[in-house]
Amino acid sequence: MEPRDGVPAVIATEEQLARVIAAFADGTGPVAVDAERASGYRYGQRAYLIQLRRRGAGTALIDPIECPDLSELDSVLAGTEMVLHAANQDLPCLAEVGLVPRKLFDTELAGRLLGHPRVGLGSMVENVLGFLLEKGHSAADWSTRPLPEDWLRYAALDVELLVELRDALYVELTESGKLEWALEEFASILATPPKPPRADPWRRTSGIHRVRNRRGLAVVREVWETRDKIARERDLSPGRVLQDAAIIELALNSPKTPAELQALSTLRGRGARRHQSAWLRAVTKARGLPDRGLPDSNLPGDGPPPAHRWAERDPEAAKRLAAAKAVVAALADEHTMPTENLVQPDSVRRLSWSPPADITPESIGTSLAELGARPWQIGLVSKPLAKSFVRLECKGEI
Repeated sequence: MEPRDGVPAVIATEEQLARVIAAFADGTGPVAVDAERASGYRYGQRAYLIQLRRRGAGTALIDPIECPDLSELDSVLAGTEMVLHAANQDLPCLAEVGLVPRKLFDTELAGRLLGHPRVGLGSMVENVLGFLLEKGHSAADWSTRPLPEDWLRYAALDVELLVELRDALYVELTESGKLEWALEEFASILATPPKPPRADPWRRTSGIHRVRNRRGLAVVREVWETRDKIARERDLSPGRVLQDAAIIELALNSPKTPAELQALSTLRGRGARRHQSAWLRAVTKARGLPDRGLPDSNLPGDGPPPAHRWAERDPEAAKRLAAAKAVVAALADEHTMPTENLVQPDSVRRLSWSPPADITPESIGTSLAELGARPWQIGLVSKPLAKSFVRLECKGEI
C-alpha cells in the first residue's frame, strides 16, 4: 500500500535530475524501470512519468516533459540490467528520452515462459512474492499536472518490488532449465529494430469489415486521415476526437449535408460535432474521387492467405498446418508455456504454406530461423515438425 521509503517527489529540474543520476550511478544491482503514458487521452505513446528503482539509490519519479533528455542517466546505467514488465510496451517511449537498455529482464515474458497462468504485474507479485500490490490508476491521464499524490504512490509501487520479482523468477527459470531460453528472448527484444510505420493505418479502423465497397473505404481513409491531423494538432487521442464507430457510420451513410451528418447517432457527441465541417469535407472528397483514386479492397499481403481458405486453395498445406498446430500445442503443454511463446503462429503458418523442398530437421530449422525463431525454439520444434510433415508424405496424404 505504501513504498518503503515513502512517495518520492517528482524530478522536474536539471539539478534534481543530476542528483538522481549520481545516486543511481552509485547504486548496485539491476534497475527497475516503468513508464506511464496517456494513450487514451493524448496523441502518440510518449511517456509522462518514468519510474526507476535501484538498491542503494531508492526510487525516482522523473517527469520526462520537464526532463526530456535522460541520455546522461542512460550512460551511467549502460552496463546495468534493466528490469521491465512487458518491456515492448515501454521501450519505444523510453528510447524517445534516451533511455535504452543494453541488458534486459522482462518479468512478464519470464512469467509466460514459466507457465504462470496470470502474468499481469499485480498477479505475479501476489503469486510469486506473496504481496498484494495496490493498483488502480493504470488508465489515468498521466499528462495531468500536477500529478495527484495517490497516482504517484501507485507509480512508485510499480517498481517497488520489481527487482525482487526478477530475482525470484531468475531462480524459477534456473531450476526449470529455462534460463537460457529467457536470456535469448530478452536479447531478441533488444536486437529487434522498431517496426516501420504500418501501410495504410486507416485499415485498422474498428468495424471496417462492415464497409464492403471501395467508395466506402475511401470515406474511411479520408475521415481517418482528417481525424489524425486534428488529433495530432490538438495533442489528443484520436478516439477522443472521433470514435471509430462514427467513421464507419460516415462510410456506410455518406451524408451530403450537415443535417444528414447530424442525424447519424455516432455524430451527436460534442467532440464529433465540433469538427463536423471537416468530416463533411472528407466525405465529399471521397465521394468525388475517380475510380482510379479509390483504395483497393485489400492490401496485397506478403504471407499466405487466411487459414480458413487453405482447404480449398491448397489441401496439402491445410493438412500440414493442422499437423504443425498439433505438434506445437503438445510441445507447449509439455513445457508449460503458451504456444505463441514456443513459436509464433505466423511462423507456423508460413512454414506450413511454403515448406522447404527437402524436409529435414535442419531445413525446417533454417526456415524457422529466417522467420525470426530463436535457437532454443528451433531446438525444440524443428525435429517434431519435420517428422510430422514427413509422416504426412509417407501416408500419401500430401
